[in-house]
Formats: sequence, C-alpha cells, structure tokens
Amino acid sequence: MTEFFVGAHVSAAGGVEHAVERAHELNATAFALFTKNQRQWVGKPLTDDNIERFKANCARLGYTPDQILPHDSYLINLGHPEADKLEKSRAAFLDELQRCEQLGLTRLNFHPGSHLRQISEDDCLKRIAESVNDALSRTHGVTAVIENTAGQGSNLGHRFEHLARIIELVDDKRRVGVCIDTCHAFAAGYDLRTPETFKATFSDFEAIVGFDYLRGMHLNDAKVTLGSRKDRHHSLGQGEIGADAFRMIMQDARFKGVPMVLETVDPSIWQDEIAWLKAQRYGAH
Repeated sequence: MTEFFVGAHVSAAGGVEHAVERAHELNATAFALFTKNQRQWVGKPLTDDNIERFKANCARLGYTPDQILPHDSYLINLGHPEADKLEKSRAAFLDELQRCEQLGLTRLNFHPGSHLRQISEDDCLKRIAESVNDALSRTHGVTAVIENTAGQGSNLGHRFEHLARIIELVDDKRRVGVCIDTCHAFAAGYDLRTPETFKATFSDFEAIVGFDYLRGMHLNDAKVTLGSRKDRHHSLGQGEIGADAFRMIMQDARFKGVPMVLETVDPSIWQDEIAWLKAQRYGAH
C-alpha cells in the first residue's frame, strides 16, 4: 500500500552517506539532501566509497529512491539571459543529474530560473525547458522536478501556468515533474488556510499542471502574508499558513507516495514536526 513519506532536508556534511543516517535519526520516511555544496559551482566528485555507503545505508535503513528528493545548487539559473552564464548553469545542472545517477536516485529538485528583467517571461521559460531537454538527453533515469517559487525578484515558477509551460516544452514528459513548496505557494498568492481555499488551490493545480506530475512537496509554514512574493519559511503551525493546511495535506490521498520534506527554520524540532505530521493521518490534533 502506498504510504505518506515525510521527512526533512538533512545535512550531507562529511559525505552523502551520512544524510541517510541523519534522516533515520529523525524517524523520517523521506528526506532531501544536497549531493554537493549548494553554494559552489563545482563540487568534489563522489567517490566509489561515498556511493557504495550511500546505497548501503539506504538499503539498511529502508529508503528507496521514491522517498528521496535531492536538491540542486542555488546558483543555477536555467533561464539566464546571458549565453555564457546560461552555459555555466547548464553544465552545473548536468553535473547534478549525473550525481543523482551515480547514487541511484530518480529525482532532482530544482528552481526553474530568473529572467533578470532582460528577456520576456516566455523566452525565459523556453530557455529553462531547453536547458532541461539538453540535460535529460545526456542522462538516464532521473526526473527533473521543477519547484514552484515565491516569485521573489524576477524568479519564474510562482504561477502554476509557468510550471505547465515548462512541462509543455519538455520533450520527455516521463522525466519531468513538479515539487510544491507550501510557503512558496502561499507567498505567490495560493491560499491553503481553509478547506475552501485549500480545495480551490489544488483544483487549480490539477487543472493547470495535474497531480500526475507531482513528484515532491516541501512542507513549510510562512513568515509572510498571502501574496507577499517573499520566500520566508517558518515552523509548522507558527506562521501565516497555520497547522490546518498541513493536516489537510496529510489526510488527502493525492499526496501519497511522494517525498514530503521540511525546510522549516528550527532543525531542533524536525523530529517533533515529523511525528506531528504522521499523527495527522489518524485525525490527531
């Protein structure tokens, strides 16, 4: 039976293999990680030992690729308007996909990109899709998972229509998906706080993108108001979204089977947040 997979974005300090152990310590059934330093263009290559130990820890602790959502570098902009910087981003993105391949992972979460107010939104979306097509053509087995954004600055991906447009332009539909970050959605103007607004938001998502493309979730409350277009995460139930939205997610079968990970602001309570999320499956309050 398909389960709800919940966890957190854990540190890979000391080697990617340690991320698996850190997730297990939180009683997580999902996790995210960076496979290299997310604030550097070039990371140290994964060693055979890193790869073998990562796979062994996953097998020993019961994590399959369906429960793991690696994230790429924050520096990458697959829609960059300048040719040389676009190529640098594309090379880095290809490397990230190849690292996932090495680790036996099947998803790579990425932020779509920014037009930097130099090209049109649609031209930027086309560049993002071209970047994805190029990387997918040179790799195997890894799905490119587009994360919705808060819409800060010139970032695209804050409208469901942006995600749908990228998917439309990606050649291999089997290897593209989306990750919905609740904080980003709320900041972009999608309300999740009441049963009525929750239903409306995800009805829009189904109509515009489709749940068939859902490959991950980031479960974050928000320090900012609805539609603020600012990316400021908060602990569950402590922000502007509130606890009810996360309860509704955990009781909605459409979210089964995808890794749902916390990027909330206080790692010391991640274990408690994960336990609370799991408890919502049974109507706990």
